[in-house]
Amino acid sequence: MTIIFVPYHLDERLPDHDFPLPEGHAVRTVTEQLPDGDVWSRLGHLYEPVARQVAHCVQGGETPTVVSGDCTVSLGTMAGLQQAGVDAGIVWFDAHGDVQTLETTASGYVGGMPLRILVGYRPELISQRLGLRPLAEDRALLVDARDLDLPEADYLATSAVRRCGVDDLDEAMLPTGPLLLHLDLDVIDAAELPDLRFPVPGGPTAAGVVAAARRVLATGRVAAVDLACTWYPGRPDPDGVRAGLLAALTA
Repeated sequence: MTIIFVPYHLDERLPDHDFPLPEGHAVRTVTEQLPDGDVWSRLGHLYEPVARQVAHCVQGGETPTVVSGDCTVSLGTMAGLQQAGVDAGIVWFDAHGDVQTLETTASGYVGGMPLRILVGYRPELISQRLGLRPLAEDRALLVDARDLDLPEADYLATSAVRRCGVDDLDEAMLPTGPLLLHLDLDVIDAAELPDLRFPVPGGPTAAGVVAAARRVLATGRVAAVDLACTWYPGRPDPDGVRAGLLAALTA
């Protein structure tokens, strides 16, 4: 397996050592000198090589795992799958909905928008640059999402995006065809995974998330994996929780 390592939170370069990548895998690191401009231009510049790396791996018969510090890199991953001719649905593990828009967000945080962008929101922001085609809403499965802002809840109540809990996930719930498996590790209960940027209590255990991810992988339909390591940089991991989690999810 090849790990495509993108050590960024949005357009912020993070220290490599904040990502305890497991040994024994080929690693391709994507770093870029980002241009001046707005965040969408900078992210587009970063995700173009991510898409190329994903496409190269998939065309070579591999199932790449993209490891980064946020969820927006999924735009590059999905664009790469499409470049390789793979029409993938998505299984999105997250404590949050990630279906905000520029018009609804109170914080302005673009990391809360990638799933909405994937299903067709404002392609001029970044999708057109990446050649990213919109995904039909009913080919997206949102897993957990226990912390929704009101605009997100309103959108999901009327959209065709499907939802389920981590422990309830089984093969019958999955979108048809190939899959992009996306895991924001903040889906895990905040008491078990410390120092998250956006911690949410009351979530599933790490063991439960790993087991659910393996049920998806066991279908043999996963074309690529995204791991969003959404913890603050520079925080110690004395018990090796993060390292153990990444090892389990890339085994």
